Amino acid sequence: MSFSTLISADQLLAANPATVVIDTSFDLTDAGAGEASWRAGHLPGSFYLHLDRDLCGAKTGPNGEFRGRHPLPARTVFAATLARCGVRPGTQVVALDRQGGMYAARLWWMLRWMGHAEVAVLDGGIAAWTAAGGALTADATPPAPATPSYPERPPLAVTVGADELAARLGRSPVLDARAGERFRGEVEPLDHAAGHIPGALNRFFKDNLDASNGRFKPAEQLRAELVPLLGTHAASELVHQCGSGVTACHNLLAMEHAGLVGSALYPGSWSEWSADPSRAVAQGA
Repeated sequence: MSFSTLISADQLLAANPATVVIDTSFDLTDAGAGEASWRAGHLPGSFYLHLDRDLCGAKTGPNGEFRGRHPLPARTVFAATLARCGVRPGTQVVALDRQGGMYAARLWWMLRWMGHAEVAVLDGGIAAWTAAGGALTADATPPAPATPSYPERPPLAVTVGADELAARLGRSPVLDARAGERFRGEVEPLDHAAGHIPGALNRFFKDNLDASNGRFKPAEQLRAELVPLLGTHAASELVHQCGSGVTACHNLLAMEHAGLVGSALYPGSWSEWSADPSRAVAQGA
């Protein structure tokens, strides 16, 4: 049995021993905190991937254009990263973190972008694992057996660039995963301008979680909350964005888990959009 959206702690405890577990815990205000927490205590045999080092590429493109705070790496570079963790086509991968899935969802989406379907996020993360009786260890994980870089495969995830999104505004719905105060432009602690992409709707990624336990809401509830945001559009017409292409993946995961498949990610997101003074900015609800 393979998992392609979420996996529970009980299911992971019973999973095939060949499952590759990858911890993506991170803190935007302290870039070393996530790796330190992994070293202090992690799932036995799990690997650690760092948002800035492993799940992102250069912030500037070949012509010097700003690609956002967390742009995607080259597929060939990420293929080598997956090989370091022993990921091959068909390997079941489980991504997890200590932040409600916000970074694990990024890895989930990136594996789909590489054409890898067998990837799921541990629902509830480390807290759910320990609550289910799962052990943690501070022992170093042995290197994965040497394996070739992950092969080139057709992506299972769709990306949209800034120019394409600008051309589609008014025709394709856009969903912004940032907190409401950032979306409305009341505060902007990270990026060049406050506000949002004109016409975008707001769905704070944490609204996908049950506040009582930090796990994703049931698929039926997520579907009931997300379908109205589509209006008359199909899920495949929706473009997801956030501040830098990370938390938008949480909304993408929620939609896929709810059976609303095929929507796209704008990887540069608000950080790239707002850095270009020629692009329109909206404020308010």
